[in-house]
Amino acid sequence: MLKNERMPEKAKTGTKGNKGNMKLSIIIPVYNEESTITQVLDKLMSLKLPVESEIIIADDGSTDKTGKLIEDFRKKNVIKVHTSLINLGKGAAVRFGIEYAEGDYIVIQDADLELNPNDLLVLLKPVLDGSTNVVYGSRFKKHETPRPKVPWITILANKVMTTYTNILYGGGISDMATAYKLIRRDIIKSINLRCTGFEFEPEITAKLLRLGHKIKEVPISYQPRTTDEGKKIGWKDGFKYMYYLTKYRFVKKETLKRYK
Repeated sequence: MLKNERMPEKAKTGTKGNKGNMKLSIIIPVYNEESTITQVLDKLMSLKLPVESEIIIADDGSTDKTGKLIEDFRKKNVIKVHTSLINLGKGAAVRFGIEYAEGDYIVIQDADLELNPNDLLVLLKPVLDGSTNVVYGSRFKKHETPRPKVPWITILANKVMTTYTNILYGGGISDMATAYKLIRRDIIKSINLRCTGFEFEPEITAKLLRLGHKIKEVPISYQPRTTDEGKKIGWKDGFKYMYYLTKYRFVKKETLKRYK
């Protein structure tokens, strides 16, 4: 069912900086993103990161031209690619990417252009200064001009879910559902991740907080897209978010950990 390609060389972008031998694994879960995937990859390759890095693409069974575009890009650049022959969900794609990751830290980069790859520099700063091991990019902390046109229902849903998260776990965060998450690799690999769809977002947040990891937020840019433009998450996912936030608050803590 699954096709795996692991490149013999290490995928790199940017340069090694002053953080010793720190390496960043950039995981890109992809599903039918032919209109944006090349732009995202070009932006990532042009970044001058202060650390060594690698790009890992997890193609989650794309049925459009995404696969061909990734293959064309792979031929010109050294990256790692995992391809699923069926659509399993974002969570599954991210989990495959985590298994490929060799970096000290892992960051999730969506394949659309809602979030700006340049903000990886912002996410890295708290890690480089040694203040945290978990960084979330908050879409609601940055005051941009002009302000992005975020649908009111999206803002309301996120506020409800984020407030519920803070009540259950006391995280004090402002954007639980953000896609931009940068986490030390040994931390994320120690968590028993099970969700395969978009519910991966509340799952990882709930388990991080429940296991005592502090989440530091930094402001990031946000350019939301519509369903017609390819946005895949829907209102039904909001109910799943609430369910999993509740579930992981009350299960035994031992079940949240991954044991080898």
